Amino acid sequence: MNKGSKLYEGKAKIIYETKDKNLVIQHFKDDATAFNNLKKANVEGKGVLNNRISEFIYTNLSQCGIKTHLIRRLNMREQLIRKAEIFPIEFIVRNIATGSLTKRLGISEGTILENPLLEYCYKKDELNDPLISKEHIYSFGWATKNELEIIDKTSLRINDLLTGMFRAVGIKLVDFKIEYGKAWNKDTEKSEIVLADEISPDTCRLWDAKTEKKLDKDRFRKDLGNIVQAYQEVAKRLGIMPEETNISEVNFGKTIPIKFKKK
Repeated sequence: MNKGSKLYEGKAKIIYETKDKNLVIQHFKDDATAFNNLKKANVEGKGVLNNRISEFIYTNLSQCGIKTHLIRRLNMREQLIRKAEIFPIEFIVRNIATGSLTKRLGISEGTILENPLLEYCYKKDELNDPLISKEHIYSFGWATKNELEIIDKTSLRINDLLTGMFRAVGIKLVDFKIEYGKAWNKDTEKSEIVLADEISPDTCRLWDAKTEKKLDKDRFRKDLGNIVQAYQEVAKRLGIMPEETNISEVNFGKTIPIKFKKK
């Protein structure tokens, strides 16, 4: 698949056009950001790991009936995906209280929620992605009631599937952020809602089930170190591993050999 002009560059990925107007290439960068881009660093190899972990998760979700934008992985850093019109909303599913939830409401860190909590944030970096309600979404036309009902149901289904997937490898799924878009379905000749963006340690909070060691981007947010080693541990437990490579973590000056299984 030939890569065309750059269409968009975000904090963690770049989107390129292809000859097919309905398909684009998603490139995973090594940039690490936190606090709405106020904290930045380059973590060599992070994009490689996120590409493969997200591909693995999206493939498994697709096999369970979840519609996603993923077509296939192209190489170590890139995926071929369906071009989607992204909803300007971040959908956050929480199973355990931490992060902004504990700060906003004074809930004790680590409190297990009786039921998964679904929150919505307006995707706007300059406004620090503010928390919004369904009424905001309807009032400003960011999604219709029917679209939101589909997304809510899908998000909770994804939570069930991911919770089981990670529990099986000794990891607690604390919370995660996902995005959706509307993509063209050539078979039905209609647009449909699909899971977009990525699911990786960049977008999930993942704790070791026994020690509660953080295996996600909180290692960067909180200056805990060993970012790549944590992401590598997630990949290892999921049974993932692409071509053999060496990944060096710039922040800590260590070279970490990572051997992946070929598909």
